[in-house]
Amino acid sequence: MTAETSPRSLRADAQRNRDKLLSAATAAFAEAGDEVALEAVAERAGVGIGTLYRHFPSRQALICAAYRSEVDALCAAAADLLESMPADQALRAWTERFADYIAAKRAMGEALRSAAGSDSPLFAETRQRILGALRLLLEAGASAGTLRADVNPKDVIRVINGIWYLPSGPEWRADVGRMLDLVIDGLRYGVRST
Repeated sequence: MTAETSPRSLRADAQRNRDKLLSAATAAFAEAGDEVALEAVAERAGVGIGTLYRHFPSRQALICAAYRSEVDALCAAAADLLESMPADQALRAWTERFADYIAAKRAMGEALRSAAGSDSPLFAETRQRILGALRLLLEAGASAGTLRADVNPKDVIRVINGIWYLPSGPEWRADVGRMLDLVIDGLRYGVRST
């Protein structure tokens, strides 16, 4: 386990505090970058600084846990979406969540880079988990006959990572939506109608 407290061993109230801290940290680092005071994160979460340090003994542990929490939510969304909608629609909805993940990662950029380099085991592990979630969606779509079966998840992730390079601003979400529609249409192309 990492330097942080294992979330599986926490009482319900401690888990709520941990979750509030992770949410507050993600927002605070996104707004203020690496310079945000940990006291401000604790205050934003509505807990004391001692509670923050009980869960996360260092700034780096908090930043990495906040990032990991974003990845956890993204990966869990794949199976959740498949339970409630057809695979191609689940993939489209998941790509919207991927865009949210990219936005959070972009905003946390400096803080995240200071905590873990791009060649760190953290990023290698999370990349594999994200590819696994995408693979689940693509395979479900191929099985259902709504998505092409001849695509590699690595290729799809490379294409949707293009979101990263869109300029920030009020048009960002609309630009992302159009790009994602093109990707999903391409993944539906050539699938036989039943």
